[in-house]
Amino acid sequence: SLLCLQEPSNKRVRPLSRVTSLANLISPVRNGAVRRFGQTIQSFTLRSDSKSPGCTQKSCSRSAAPTPPKRRNSVLWSETLDVNMKESLSTKEIKRQEAIYEMSRGEQDLIEDLKLARKAYHDPMLKLSIMSEEELTHIFGDLDSYIPLHEDLLASLGEATKPDGTVEQIGPILVKWLPRLHAYKGYCSNQLAAKALLDQKKQDRRVQDFLQRCLESPFSRKLDLWSFLDIPRSRLVKYPLLLKEILRHTPKDHPDIQILEEAISIIQGVLSDINLKKGESECQYYIDKLEYLDEKQKDPRIEGSKALLCHGELKNKNGHKLYVFLFQEILVLSRPVTRNERQAYQVYRQPIPVQELLLEDLQDGDVKMGGSFRGAFGNSDKAKNIFRVRFQDPSLGQSHTLQANDVFHKQQWVNCIRTAIAPFQRTAAAPELKELPELSEESEENNPSASNIRAQKRQSTMAGITEMELDENTAECSSIVDSEETKGAKTHRTSSGHRKSREKQLSGKRKETLV
Repeated sequence: SLLCLQEPSNKRVRPLSRVTSLANLISPVRNGAVRRFGQTIQSFTLRSDSKSPGCTQKSCSRSAAPTPPKRRNSVLWSETLDVNMKESLSTKEIKRQEAIYEMSRGEQDLIEDLKLARKAYHDPMLKLSIMSEEELTHIFGDLDSYIPLHEDLLASLGEATKPDGTVEQIGPILVKWLPRLHAYKGYCSNQLAAKALLDQKKQDRRVQDFLQRCLESPFSRKLDLWSFLDIPRSRLVKYPLLLKEILRHTPKDHPDIQILEEAISIIQGVLSDINLKKGESECQYYIDKLEYLDEKQKDPRIEGSKALLCHGELKNKNGHKLYVFLFQEILVLSRPVTRNERQAYQVYRQPIPVQELLLEDLQDGDVKMGGSFRGAFGNSDKAKNIFRVRFQDPSLGQSHTLQANDVFHKQQWVNCIRTAIAPFQRTAAAPELKELPELSEESEENNPSASNIRAQKRQSTMAGITEMELDENTAECSSIVDSEETKGAKTHRTSSGHRKSREKQLSGKRKETLV
């Protein structure tokens, strides 16, 4: 009977020992702190139902152990001093040394995490054939090449540190070292594609299990793989803050003052260049994923774009999800689709060039959202956070009523579109305003059909066609005519009560931004 009791126990222990041996492949590193600022991309959390049985047993077996800390235990510079040394320094100098020490400690933590990313993730996944070498290179980039870069700064700071632990001058070291951060251009530019590939590979059960086991191991500090891969970008964002903190606590007569100001200017220039390069890369990434249903949808302004001003998910009037891109010179609406497990964007309707774009900021309840399911609930589906975009010339394409998730995202979209169309408004509207005392809701600026509308108006007046027969676009543009025609049109409008009421409804219904 004793043998019968022991046998199932041994069977359960064997797979658990294999899990432990995998964890032993990944050597833990000593504790310390990762200070993360401005993280923009978060990796999705693995679902509990996707864990393997071995993983479930593993987590149960460690339930009694204390949860490992997510951050390292940091020590302040002042805590390393003896009482006599601390009393000999002013409060301002202590704060200055604290800021310098934080920079030094941060470099040390960054180096450890870069080494950890290769030792705990890259090498085991390559050794176990969980991912191919090409895939790992695409995800990890040249992460190893940045370790010597930060080791050089750490060594220079160590050499500048006196026996009592203080650093007299840090400015010259930083001015010489900071330009080398341009090396991160390639790494940061590849982050979007790397994140997309990593998310795709997480659908693989082996990758999912490996990353989950790493996440539960003490060395990870409960940070997932993408958190480690994003640490260099987070560190770059923090440099200006650290330098400004050091400068703030540096006496005005200190030789570091002007040099630190120069260092801040250098790092801001470096970050600006990296952001520009990253923006171009992001723009091209999405351009490459666009799919066209019709050759007429293709526009050279899309392929020639170097910056993506705004992009994200919105809903149309029917409640369907669209993914909208506002490039430098053109607005593109698309539908997200999946092709061979890869995300793509199928262009929806005709893209709208910014110089021909009209924006309407609609009030909540102005439009009733449709859809087969939503339409069954009557008055309960009045839309909020909506705006409308369309061609200035209605004959060129349909209008699109779009809904954002909340008022904040709606305002972001509206502000971004207004900023994009503002240069075209200024250049096109100025000449017209000099000639005309008033403008109707829709003007003829940049409208290729304006001359046709005027011709139609003349013919309509001569033929005695009633105002009821004119279409909406002709009616809206009827105020922009020659002085004699304007006078005649006003007389005709006075005699038409229907036209008056329609104009009143139009002016109260919407407020349009003219392009």
